[in-house]
Amino acid sequence: MIIKPQSKIKDNENGLYVVSTPIGNLKDITIRAVEILKNSDFILCEDTRISKNLLNKYAIKSKLISNHKYNEKKNTLRIIEYLKSGKTISLISDAGTPAISDPGSILVNECIKNNIKIVPIPGPSAVATAISISGFSDQFFFYGFLPEKKQQITSQFKKISEFNSTLVFFISPKKINKIIPEIKKYFSKRKILICREITKLYEEFIRTNVDELEQFQKEPKGELTVVISEKITDKNNSKILSESDINIINKMINKLTIKEITNLICENSKVSKRLVYNYCLRLKNEN
Repeated sequence: MIIKPQSKIKDNENGLYVVSTPIGNLKDITIRAVEILKNSDFILCEDTRISKNLLNKYAIKSKLISNHKYNEKKNTLRIIEYLKSGKTISLISDAGTPAISDPGSILVNECIKNNIKIVPIPGPSAVATAISISGFSDQFFFYGFLPEKKQQITSQFKKISEFNSTLVFFISPKKINKIIPEIKKYFSKRKILICREITKLYEEFIRTNVDELEQFQKEPKGELTVVISEKITDKNNSKILSESDINIINKMINKLTIKEITNLICENSKVSKRLVYNYCLRLKNEN
């Protein structure tokens, strides 16, 4: 397989520019992004009303084309023809980086098939922003928006709960209270950060332990970015039994119950109860 490198990027060349826009505060946009948008023949956006707020602020006069999840497929052929004819087109979403839990992936894939230049213009991302202030592991799994049905959510949580990494979800305010019991069920003993209205006037960050998470008294406003920590382990607990612990267990195994031995050992040793219990159980079975 021969990999053809993309030619040297020049921002004034035609092609598809995937442009990240602010997730709230309109000042969070790069100088390069503004220049690209100003030089575009067309800007594809989800909601023209929302995008006009940003474009008006920076005096961007490029023509807007509505491109949302309901018309993205229909638009694609026309956009590809524009690009083939030499037009410069930018793709933006209502907020953040396009094609990540937002429209754009269909067009990007068609551009790849047609060997049309695609240029990413990096910028704001709710995912990276939330993880950066979480204090959790930077090894993370991003799920995106959760499924609609509770049964599907339960199925996904059951699988994902096995991952020992930071987990990130987008959750609508209408769903959060319905999902909290499921979060507590499958992510017990982890920490959680709920980010609301990131970079906006009523920005809020809720930090707590999953087991202490409570439902919202009122439906929160704005989409929520939920970050759940990696599995929390007790660093004070030893992962192996000491020779001294093993000797005590061997002497007591026929005199005390497994529960009594476990409590006795863990009273004076930094070892997990599960480890002691399993060792005792194995000895009992061998006898």
